[in-house]
Amino acid sequence: MHFSLSRSLLTLLLIADVPFLMGSEVRSLDPVQLLSDFMEVDTINPPGNESNAVAFYAALFDDLGIQYESGESAPGRGNIWARLPGGQLPGLMLLQHTDVVPADDRYWDTPALKSVERDGYLFGRGAIDMKGTGIAQFMAFVTLAQSKTPLARDVVFMATADEEAGGYFGADWVIKQHPEAFQGIGFVLNEGGSGNLRGDQKIFSIEVTQKVPVWLALSAEDIPGHGSYPRPTSSVTRVIDALSQLRGQPFPIRVIPEVDRYFKALAATLPAPFNNAFLDIETAVQSPEFVANLHQEYPGYHALLRDTCSITMLTGSSKINVVPPTAEAQIDCRMLPDRGADAFIEDVAERVEGTGVKVTKIMAFSPAISDWDTPLLDTIQAQILKRHPDARFASAVSTGFTDSHFTRDLGIQSYGFSPMLYLDGETKGVHGNNEAVHIGRYRQAVDDYVEIVEAFTQL
Repeated sequence: MHFSLSRSLLTLLLIADVPFLMGSEVRSLDPVQLLSDFMEVDTINPPGNESNAVAFYAALFDDLGIQYESGESAPGRGNIWARLPGGQLPGLMLLQHTDVVPADDRYWDTPALKSVERDGYLFGRGAIDMKGTGIAQFMAFVTLAQSKTPLARDVVFMATADEEAGGYFGADWVIKQHPEAFQGIGFVLNEGGSGNLRGDQKIFSIEVTQKVPVWLALSAEDIPGHGSYPRPTSSVTRVIDALSQLRGQPFPIRVIPEVDRYFKALAATLPAPFNNAFLDIETAVQSPEFVANLHQEYPGYHALLRDTCSITMLTGSSKINVVPPTAEAQIDCRMLPDRGADAFIEDVAERVEGTGVKVTKIMAFSPAISDWDTPLLDTIQAQILKRHPDARFASAVSTGFTDSHFTRDLGIQSYGFSPMLYLDGETKGVHGNNEAVHIGRYRQAVDDYVEIVEAFTQL
């Protein structure tokens, strides 16, 4: 592991208002400088190297005099957590993942692992997903650690590995190997929801559930041979036929209650005709034309109305003139959280029946939905309304997955939320090119986040 924390981070004249003691001097941590430094810590997954992030946070905790624990699930796959003891109310965990997805500098305007300020934005991989929220969590945790006000509940800061690849080297490992880290925790704040700024309208989405990833392999075997004389069937054509049948039979539309509620909250932020349609989405989806237009204009919202499968990986021969004995496709399926994965896999098997392809589960999570009526959500809404009086709220359903599914399986009320406000199009860099966060609005979001955590833990 090669990592050194920039000492300039700890000696700058900083502008945030979260004090800490270093020796006899009182300093302040600046969230933008912290985020800038953190984004330059290489935690691209694969391979991960999240122990670099552990070293980043450990150096800060050491300077702050805050005790913490850490552990590696495999060489370089580090996780770190710290607890502030409080009263008897169910505890709060601030959960983040430190790994980021790969980036190709050829398609970026700035180096992906170099934080760059430009036109009021901070560019770099992880700015949004999710090192930005991670630093907001750190700032909130430090504020509580330095506060003289007794806490009404324990607060745990946890930064884990591997979320981008399923979380098995991260949150899943900590749950299995260090269950004491979750003892007494009743609530989790994680990634998954944020604010949307459209004109004068601010709508804050709080993620309460997510589509369930069901990753599948479609494999086939057949007689190999020379490419110069095609046989009637082959392993490759069997897989192609299966994929064609799957694409030709899309999963039916079904509106689950959580999506219906989410769409109603979003309606006022959308242009016609989607605004009216979202108020009564069950009626709107009876029109094939509307469904097609929604898919074209808002593919993310369309994906919340049905189970989906994306064809992402294909493997066959290693040589152009050899018909291989085996071939395989891997598909990224996401199902709505109103049934189990086994029922969904049966649906996929029926759609590829007759092709001679075997359907194998690579990974599948269990569905879970957090309650909307909880003290944490009451606090989030009350604190946001103090700072944004015109705000509206939506209980969001995410098309992607987060580590919250692990904590929901433990029975913990888990929510995805950051008060960061985004303009339309500003989040397109997530898993894409030129990921960036608006610096001014990020500072505001960190302040909002700290206020929310303070209010919930000092009730």
